[in-house]
Amino acid sequence: MAHDTGHKPVLLSETISALAVKPDGLYIDGTLGRAGHTREILALGGKVLGIDRDDQALEEVAKIAGGEPEIFANLSVAKGRHGDLKRLADEKGWKKVDGILLDLGVSSPQLDEAGRGFSFLRDGPLDMRMDRAGGVSAADIVNGEDAGELTKIFRNLGEEPQAVRIAKAIAAARAKKRFETTLELADFIERLVGRRGGHHPATRVFQALRMAVNDEMGELERALEDGISILKSGGRFAVITFESLTDRVVKRFFAAHVGKMVSLQQGGEKWEGALPRAVAVTRKAVKAAEEELNLNPRSRSAKLRVIEVKEN
Repeated sequence: MAHDTGHKPVLLSETISALAVKPDGLYIDGTLGRAGHTREILALGGKVLGIDRDDQALEEVAKIAGGEPEIFANLSVAKGRHGDLKRLADEKGWKKVDGILLDLGVSSPQLDEAGRGFSFLRDGPLDMRMDRAGGVSAADIVNGEDAGELTKIFRNLGEEPQAVRIAKAIAAARAKKRFETTLELADFIERLVGRRGGHHPATRVFQALRMAVNDEMGELERALEDGISILKSGGRFAVITFESLTDRVVKRFFAAHVGKMVSLQQGGEKWEGALPRAVAVTRKAVKAAEEELNLNPRSRSAKLRVIEVKEN
């Protein structure tokens, strides 16, 4: 899901600049959201395949596009996951593309609507599904997985230091009463571990559950592997992350393809890395400028990384 505030996508100018949009170029926005980034790509003459799994987002985009038909004429929309971007591009007849954008995380509309169950600041059903048409909910995981599995989820996807303690306490408590709402779970965790510092103590657990419900790590890994395979020579791959976990995956994946020159014992050197070979467009992660931080506090954790494929 694109992580934007209404129609204010995060790191907009930095992302569009780094993508180096070509007129009539083919671009995939794997996390369409409210089409904030896509609108700018289209305005520069690019053609976009926009992918999202959230029906609500797709309905909003249809309304936005209806209000600006000239700009959105070259947008094709597909319901799906960004992990399916290669298949969806193939179905459209796009074998190779000029650029791919992934804007990961949760959109502001998703966070702001209590009924979606993403936020512990608003009481709502413990849902967290980006695609509400099916699949397991956060309540299914919280009430159904054993303490060992919950520990793994909280530790691996939330980097929660008290994963064992929280998982065991949840397993004991739900034997008496199921967890049904976001505030029930958030308040339970707060009573258990107490509050220290600025972050709510349930933050990491909620992140972990959201990632587990939506298979975010699996989707990201598939999108990176498939995405880089369909980029043209000179094509660019831009990814915006909001958690250290996803940023590390992107950083390592990009670094492997950028590779490095290694000195040979017999003299000379050779390039070592994963194919296709790429160069870094951003030397280090790009972060939001002070002006954007003031306008949109949610951009504080955003990091943009971009590479360009050399030959593919």
